[in-house]
Amino acid sequence: MDGGDRVCVEGDDARQLSAWSGARGGRPCGINGRPWRQRLSGRGWGPLAANGVPACLLARPPARLPAGKFLPGATPRRCGSATRGGSMAFVQKRRQEQQQRLYSKERFSLLLLNLEEYYFEQHTANYILNKDGREGRQIRGSFKICSKSVIFEPDEISYPIIKIPLRDCIKIEAAEDDERSNSFRGNKPGQISILSNQAFLTKEQNIIAPFKTERGKNEYVFQLDVAGKVEDVVHTLHQLYRASHLDKLGDQAAMITAILQSRLARTSFDKNRFQNVSETLHMECKAEMVTPLVTNPGHVCITDANLYFQPLNGYPKPVVQVMLHSVRRIYKRRHGLAPLGLEVFCTENDLCSDIYLKFYDKQDRDNAYFYVATYLENHVAEHTAESYMLLWQRGRISNYQYLLHLNNLADRSCNDLSQYPVFPWIIADYSSSELDLTKTETFRDLSKPIGALNKERLDRLLARYREMPEPKFMYGSHYSSPGYVLFYLVRVAPEYMLCLQNGKFDHPDRMFNSISETWKNCLDGATDFKELIPEFYENDPSFLLNSLKLDLGKTQGGKVVGDVELPPWATDADDFLQKSRNALESQYVSEHLNEWIDLIFGYKQKEMKPLLLRMYITH
Repeated sequence: MDGGDRVCVEGDDARQLSAWSGARGGRPCGINGRPWRQRLSGRGWGPLAANGVPACLLARPPARLPAGKFLPGATPRRCGSATRGGSMAFVQKRRQEQQQRLYSKERFSLLLLNLEEYYFEQHTANYILNKDGREGRQIRGSFKICSKSVIFEPDEISYPIIKIPLRDCIKIEAAEDDERSNSFRGNKPGQISILSNQAFLTKEQNIIAPFKTERGKNEYVFQLDVAGKVEDVVHTLHQLYRASHLDKLGDQAAMITAILQSRLARTSFDKNRFQNVSETLHMECKAEMVTPLVTNPGHVCITDANLYFQPLNGYPKPVVQVMLHSVRRIYKRRHGLAPLGLEVFCTENDLCSDIYLKFYDKQDRDNAYFYVATYLENHVAEHTAESYMLLWQRGRISNYQYLLHLNNLADRSCNDLSQYPVFPWIIADYSSSELDLTKTETFRDLSKPIGALNKERLDRLLARYREMPEPKFMYGSHYSSPGYVLFYLVRVAPEYMLCLQNGKFDHPDRMFNSISETWKNCLDGATDFKELIPEFYENDPSFLLNSLKLDLGKTQGGKVVGDVELPPWATDADDFLQKSRNALESQYVSEHLNEWIDLIFGYKQKEMKPLLLRMYITH
């Protein structure tokens, strides 16, 4: 995009944003009756309230904005490829992370944790292999304490990472706790014994693969380098052990949260990490850095020059720094359905941000937004949401770019797989040897949701709906979810799939094996209504190729799951993406894309009639 819009949206109504393309008369709308007003200086974040404060800080956005209608004589036209911003950020970011870990030889990542689990601290230690009651080899590595597990990462990649869930532990003790224990011959200081019914092994030889399970009662002995820390470590493990064994999940989460908040309260941001000693401190508070599937707690600090985040555990680095003069866009976000998120971009085009923060208090979030936005207002040229709408209508920005912008406005982020950016299926022909973009039948009907494209299936769904007791729903699944996103991205983000599915890949027959079969299932399947993701209209084909040589299994027909099977009209993955981009920017799609926008982001999300337009309201 030619400049980022800093309109901020929050709350449930954020999903109901339309194309920002104006009221039915072609005149741009305001928010809550207020017209859009440009700032006298600095960058625009939305309408201004009477007191000059951005209205997004004071009022909710509209629940109903009209469709993506065209101004008279301003039908969107196809834009050239020069307007495209480059490789898709999620794929690019994952590749960079993999290369960094390969360079550092570090195998541990937060994706080894369970969902909603925290990584607290680490200690240099040896894992002592006991054989027949005698001490065997000592394996050097890192002993990591997490809120639901203990993880040991050996320095030598030939040994697997060991993950011991605390819920499966029988006993945790230090050497001094039991002088009669045969496992502690000589009572060596610094030793910790964990007796467990189950442990998981992963990343042996640094190969990404499903976890291996060690079942049965086993003892795992670790010797910390600093013997004086054993007492504190065992005390922490006992606390977390008690939390993991509470009957109710809500009680477990509450106790873990209390432990986390206690640790955060005992620490503060290290001001020695400031880039310059002359920096003026504006605010400091507790927060979590959000990445797909996991969050990392720590402290946020904002000065007159930088935004800092210091992780409580020092991972992946001691301090994450974002220089305010590099910031180009900033958005308030909902995280976990609460208005606590803040996402900061230092680029105009990338989908993935430089940092995504979740605050514990909405006022802290708003204060952080205010300090960053104030800096931007004084240093960055203005570009409003209204101008993006006009650029799209006049064909100055592509359909792809406009959809990315709408996804941003609707709280969608590649850092949150539950709100990952959504793009439409465009092509409906995956069987012809040639793709003819001049034929209407080549394209999917963009005026209908996926669930209404097949009349026979729709009739069955309507019949089920009529017979259903309250509360009724039309479809049983959504157009986007973490599972659907990783269904498409498993070949470039296998660790995310393993994290989401407890160390396992999906069944080979349910994997993303074929473009045409996936489309067919979306048309005919009883529970499959998923749309696409931006990667289908980018220029990086890696998500279609098994370049990592992952062992994804064999289908029931005996076929090895490898690269995604492409339609006949695509010579290779690059050609498939190029033709998909051409279809997205075609004249037909430019004339009908506003209809799909109304379904996903616009006023048809609220319409009750006709029933088929209640596309994705689920219970």
